[in-house]
Amino acid sequence: MQPNSSNSIPDTSQGLFAGVTFYHWLVVVIASCGWLFDCMDQRLFILARESALRELLGDNAAAQAQLKTYIGYATTSMIIGWATGGIFFGMMSDKVGRVKTMIATLLVYSGFTGLSGFAQGWIDFTVYRFLVGLGVGGMFGAATTLVAESVPGGFRSVALGSLQALSATGNILGSLISLQIPPGAENFLGSFSGWRVLFFVGILPSLLAIPIIFFLREPEAWLKAKQLAASSAEVRKVGSPSELFRHPRWRHHTLVGLFLGVSGMIGLWGIGFFSPELISTALQGESQEMIDRVRGWGTALQDVGAFVGMMTFTFVASYLNRRIAFLGAFLLCFGTTMYVFNSLNSASDAYWMLPMMGFAQLAVFAGYSIYFPELFPTRLRGTGVGFCYNTVRYLAAPFPMLMGYLSTVLSFRTAAMLMSSIYLVGVIALLWAPETKGKPLPEDHPAK
Repeated sequence: MQPNSSNSIPDTSQGLFAGVTFYHWLVVVIASCGWLFDCMDQRLFILARESALRELLGDNAAAQAQLKTYIGYATTSMIIGWATGGIFFGMMSDKVGRVKTMIATLLVYSGFTGLSGFAQGWIDFTVYRFLVGLGVGGMFGAATTLVAESVPGGFRSVALGSLQALSATGNILGSLISLQIPPGAENFLGSFSGWRVLFFVGILPSLLAIPIIFFLREPEAWLKAKQLAASSAEVRKVGSPSELFRHPRWRHHTLVGLFLGVSGMIGLWGIGFFSPELISTALQGESQEMIDRVRGWGTALQDVGAFVGMMTFTFVASYLNRRIAFLGAFLLCFGTTMYVFNSLNSASDAYWMLPMMGFAQLAVFAGYSIYFPELFPTRLRGTGVGFCYNTVRYLAAPFPMLMGYLSTVLSFRTAAMLMSSIYLVGVIALLWAPETKGKPLPEDHPAK
């Protein structure tokens, strides 16, 4: 079994990579691929949802006039599934293991992404998105806890930040695939529309289950925590959400995580991921072919900015501290989101403004992958990460629908700018956030 030093105090005196073995790299690469393909499936949905729902709503003129509202329904459904799956699979990862949970979530999100391509109406399409969300929500918690508990402590922030940064690669991959398979294309492969073929491509990540089964094993920290919980005279529940609120320390950490999470989650899914619709608004009157091309390249560049933003956050969090990194990221989110939704008016604007917005909005997600596992003990780590990262989606779920509604009352741009104030919630939450840089992963002993 590989030695595990993730619970020791990080020692970077010999460099961030001291003690890192081939197996540690293998864990990081495979776990990152699980999250990368998860994000690829998300991006395929973001790019295909408008074309899919336009076709599925058919000749119903009244429904077509409310297209953005139906987009909100489908997006909200996936977010609710994401939240539910994050909580359920988070508990599952604490109870049965990180590796087994990764396999289950991978098969769920890839399988139901493929089934989305067979949708016959907006209702079953929306149901499929909920089911995809279950797997999407579960993968993050399982992958991050596996990495956090498997690698040496000094390497932890770099490994977790890189895992989240590689999610941008998944988004970029989804955008580049959409350039080869335009979602608005009719009869792309025989009788299939382009958006259906995009969802069929989403089945392929299920093949990652093979290396997960053969190469990964449960972390030593999890095995010890499981054994201790079973043998201890004191009742120590594993994977119980109620335990997050029983002890004052874990309750404090959970509430901080929830407020940090809700700020970034609403900002991204309620505003930032409406960038394809922002491009459609800016290019109104242009051909669908041109709009699809600009949306494909624009979102790909948005994700290039996201990759740089997440790596920047990782650097700041590793060499300064977590709270400073979060503060800078949230302030950038607020300023750039307001600016981009007010000022983007052309294809050339999309190519330089969206990377700037992506840099800010996704930087905070590197923070979640680094910070959330550092808030909870091993027996509750998967549950705590899943709870903080995914429960907030219940709160975020109405916001895509709110965005659709406000767009009918106010202008689309004004609605987005108004909602950007959510990033200030994250700034305020930092007043109570504990600093975790240079500290071991916490266990069930009082804070010192």
